[in-house]
Amino acid sequence: MKLESYWTDSAPQFISPTRELPTQVDVAIVGGGFTGLSAALAFAKRGASVVVLEAGPHVAAEASGRNGGHVNNGLAVDYAEVAAKVGVERARAWYHAYDDAVDTVARLVEQEQIACDFLRHGKLKMATKPYQMDALQRSADRLIADGVDSDVEILDAARVRAEVQSERFHGGLLYKRSGQMHMGRFAWGLATAAERHGAAIHTGTEVRRLERIGNTHAHRVHTARGTITAKQVLLATGASRHGAYGSFGWLRRRIVPIGSFIVVTEPLGAERAAAMLARQRTYTTVANIHHYFRMTPDTRLVFGGRARFAISSPQSDAASGEILRQGLHETFPQLGQVRLDYCWGGLVDMTRDRLPQAGERDGLYYSMGYSGHGTQMSVHMGQCMAQVMAGDALANPWREREWPAIPGHFGPPWFLPVIGLYYQLKDKLA
Repeated sequence: MKLESYWTDSAPQFISPTRELPTQVDVAIVGGGFTGLSAALAFAKRGASVVVLEAGPHVAAEASGRNGGHVNNGLAVDYAEVAAKVGVERARAWYHAYDDAVDTVARLVEQEQIACDFLRHGKLKMATKPYQMDALQRSADRLIADGVDSDVEILDAARVRAEVQSERFHGGLLYKRSGQMHMGRFAWGLATAAERHGAAIHTGTEVRRLERIGNTHAHRVHTARGTITAKQVLLATGASRHGAYGSFGWLRRRIVPIGSFIVVTEPLGAERAAAMLARQRTYTTVANIHHYFRMTPDTRLVFGGRARFAISSPQSDAASGEILRQGLHETFPQLGQVRLDYCWGGLVDMTRDRLPQAGERDGLYYSMGYSGHGTQMSVHMGQCMAQVMAGDALANPWREREWPAIPGHFGPPWFLPVIGLYYQLKDKLA
């Protein structure tokens, strides 16, 4: 079993050309994940000189390439809860931002001819206990009544069993606009497109310090390979613990890096794969510690979840893989002792309210905090922030959001094991 991401292991690796760092650029982007690559593509298409500075040896090596392969619409939290806090108009706009995000991924895949197995078959959110169906029904009713999403549909237990070969589920809520893709191939295609349009991507280039020039948006960007003067800087680091991110206490206190873990089976064969997941959607369960899964085009089951409230590491990933193996067996006992070919973990950049944060502070632009729903929103926000930095403030769907620090959080999330035990208890008692 490989302790690495299936997505990055089964895709061509983007190799940045060998070249010197520029001394001056219009825009410097810190982070070579989907946000940074998408923004670089947008800036380059506008004719701006743009450089992407990635600390690691490869692009999309962290959250962008270490997720479950879902491209889902819908908020990370219940729409009704959000509407109760901020009002229907704002909650509706945020929900639609995720619809727009999936559309953005689809548009870029088509425009740039990215071969990443993009499909739009929908997402099915499934109840593992009977009482959860009431909550899903209320959610569907509210989305329809508020004119937010007329495409959602409640499926009863029989309809779910007709497409998911498992006895665990009592029904589900179908989001028809969601999709899926091969994350590694998309990353390669996005990076290649950005370079083709004129962006310069530099991997192995850790940003160690940012120095603001006067009271402007310009910064001197101090890297391990030299210094760049940039008229504007976009932070697209997510939960990365590399370089400059660690020097920004205001970011570190507002984002909690939480591990999410995934296993991938051996190829199951076309007949067995079609029987298990007949409609080939993305699937997620209703629980505080939930599971999510989908099938790959080469008939592997990708099965993930917050198996342990821990930071990803080789030891943690392996331990989490064994927990996920048990969850997989409980969900699909017919697989028996199926071989697991891949197991890995990644960091989710979680905010306190599980909604993204994007804007400008002290001359620095930023977009992050996607809270486990980032594959589509990160791509979308790269495009949006390019518009914002060109002068269109209204292009940011997350503008004017307060971002208070998380009490007691100053660095490593010491409280994660306690939170994990709390959620485990809630799931057992519910």
